[in-house]
Amino acid sequence: MTTTPVPHAIHLPHETAPVRRIFTCWPSAADLWEDDLEPAQAEFADFLRALTQPSETGRKLDLVILAATAQAEASARRAMGQKAEVVRAEFGDVWARDTGPVFLRQDGRDIAVRFVFNGWGGKYDLPGDDTVGGVMAKLAGAGERRVDLVAEGGALEFDGDGTLITTRQCLLNPNRNPGLSEADVETRLKAALGVKKVLWIDEGLEADHTDGHIDNIVRFARPGVVICQAPAGGDDPQTAVLSSIARQLARMTDAKGRRLQVHTIPSPGRVDLGDGGIVPASHMNWVIGPRNVVVPTYGTASEAAALRGLRPLFPHHHIVGSSARAILTGGGAFHCVTCHQPGE
Repeated sequence: MTTTPVPHAIHLPHETAPVRRIFTCWPSAADLWEDDLEPAQAEFADFLRALTQPSETGRKLDLVILAATAQAEASARRAMGQKAEVVRAEFGDVWARDTGPVFLRQDGRDIAVRFVFNGWGGKYDLPGDDTVGGVMAKLAGAGERRVDLVAEGGALEFDGDGTLITTRQCLLNPNRNPGLSEADVETRLKAALGVKKVLWIDEGLEADHTDGHIDNIVRFARPGVVICQAPAGGDDPQTAVLSSIARQLARMTDAKGRRLQVHTIPSPGRVDLGDGGIVPASHMNWVIGPRNVVVPTYGTASEAAALRGLRPLFPHHHIVGSSARAILTGGGAFHCVTCHQPGE
């Protein structure tokens, strides 16, 4: 397997740009979700309804839901009705951002960039997770570009203007890319995606089984403007990590030479899912539709302030909170479970 260079005319927009299609994988595996299966399906329905609301000018997006079982297919059809196309397909679990491709356009063609997927560093080897990206590419009518690099979509955040941000904890982890240097990884990312500069954060959230995915800690509001989280109270288990992230971002410049403007919203703080353990809860894992930026919430005191802090940063969208407590039992939230295909 080799990395295919990108010669010219690549279009990889920021996620606020028009999106043609969203793919997601409906919670299907009863043995993985156990008592949280139906609550997770209900949360999927709520956030997907908000996500698919047309813009005030009538712009829409297509929603494609993959379902791996008959129960899941029936659940998705009941919940979403005519708002989605439901397709039976095999996959391990719902994390479509990671198992799916990074879609871009090149020379007027849709390209599905597919990295090597190894179950988040060998933690979860589930049948179908390494092939479902090809299913999405085919449904999207996109050509495939295979890349000789282990990576997941949740590890890659783009500004739409030549800058990519990621974490060393993930892409330089020996459980993904042993023997590759930071420069090696940058070279492969630039060749595959056409980005001009890669920015590196050291580490992601504590207890994140993805080894520090960027979409839980840093997001671009637009080129030159990033958002991260500030600790929410003295018992926030992510205090040290979040403070370090903000300091690192303050020293960075993007592909155009702009010093990043750094904005913060409060983190959820300590979220207890019943066992007292630390969980990687984050308000950063939002997903953007034609009308709404749909933000994961967890019933914490930080919720209102986080939503309020995002409103001026997305002036052309509404900010909508939606519960993700049941989805979080699987390890992520809304951005993690969606994969978007940019518009024209």
